[in-house]
Amino acid sequence: MPVSTTTQGTPIWRLRTPRAQWLSYLAWLAGICLFLLCWKLISDNTMWVFVEDAGRQGGDLISRMLPPEWTYAHRLWKPMWDTMNIATLGTLLGIVMAFPVAFLAARNTSPHPLLRSAALLIIVSSRSINSLIWAMLLVTILGPGVLAGIIAIALRSIGFVGKLLYEAIEEIHPTPVEAISATGASRMQVMSYGVLPQVLPAFAGISVYRWDINIRESTVLGLVGAGGIGLQLNAAINSLAWNQVSVIFLMIFVTVLASEWISARVRHAVI
Repeated sequence: MPVSTTTQGTPIWRLRTPRAQWLSYLAWLAGICLFLLCWKLISDNTMWVFVEDAGRQGGDLISRMLPPEWTYAHRLWKPMWDTMNIATLGTLLGIVMAFPVAFLAARNTSPHPLLRSAALLIIVSSRSINSLIWAMLLVTILGPGVLAGIIAIALRSIGFVGKLLYEAIEEIHPTPVEAISATGASRMQVMSYGVLPQVLPAFAGISVYRWDINIRESTVLGLVGAGGIGLQLNAAINSLAWNQVSVIFLMIFVTVLASEWISARVRHAVI
């Protein structure tokens, strides 16, 4: 028996019709059947012997990582600096490309439906492919190094920044735009004085938030040869130097915490 509330917040009980009740039962039954089917597929493809031994293996791995080899930390400053550059430059490049794409994708600023479709295709394509996959492709094309990582981060950032920004553009208040248009202003003047002032705070917040995400993503790009501290992490894991792996994990953790604090402060200042 569902509950609906009045404007005063008083609950009112309303009896479901038999048809609605049966549909509710069927929906629950379908959900349970789907869950059981998924569980069976997962169970059939899982080696439970390894799962049962996971606790012991995890404890053994952690014991090998302790104590961290602190003398190894001085070799990580340069790779971590490369990681920060990958995230920062990749974010800037992605923002530069995403900004016009967002205006082409928004309904109220796109000059033509075909251009809007093309912009939406770019956004969807960027968001569909993870930055690690972009990095694998670019390492194959450009060779290993920081450049592949920067471009991979940029290509991934286009979809994120473009989608959130074009949604912000579509949600602007129409009154300033109509007032400026009524003065006979050109399309660019309407954009400059009617649209941009309304979306710039959101754009700044989105950009900083994406930079914060890219700090995390850039730490693993080195696993496929795209530069940064991921190269050191991959080398340490391959050589079973778990004491060094723990130092790398701690450095990544501290860096992510610092980027989170910086992005929160900046978003609080601009929004």
